[in-house]
Amino acid sequence: MKKLSLLLSLAALSLTPALAHAVVRTEAGAAESAAGASETYRLNVPVEQDLNTTSVRLVIPKGLTVTRFQTTPGFTRSVKTDDAGLVTEVTWTGTIAPMEYARFFFQARNPAATGDLSWNVYQTYADGSVVAWDGVDPQTPASKTTIK
Repeated sequence: MKKLSLLLSLAALSLTPALAHAVVRTEAGAAESAAGASETYRLNVPVEQDLNTTSVRLVIPKGLTVTRFQTTPGFTRSVKTDDAGLVTEVTWTGTIAPMEYARFFFQARNPAATGDLSWNVYQTYADGSVVAWDGVDPQTPASKTTIK
């Protein structure tokens, strides 16, 4: 019985990093949305180190049009836009302490075409290190939303 308990504990620990990462979902928590729909999205960012997170940068997927942001107390927001004035990146600067998480909400219009949106998120810690939730490393996957 002790051996089974130990194995289950180890299995749970091995799943933790895969479950706790920067994720974009609809406001209702779904990983899918309708083509061409206006949607409220939330970016959930947990702190996974014993350091404060000091900024979070989100690269907006091509074809998605960000229309507005919800104010996030304790954070300042800066955006980058392209020549057409469309938001291409947003960075929230503030503090998320260890064992905490923050949610950032924004509204957008989905692309008219179906397919997957890939959300690249770059989480900066107080020591200057950056965790790239962009899927380049399988341990730090990019969040995906299926547009149907």
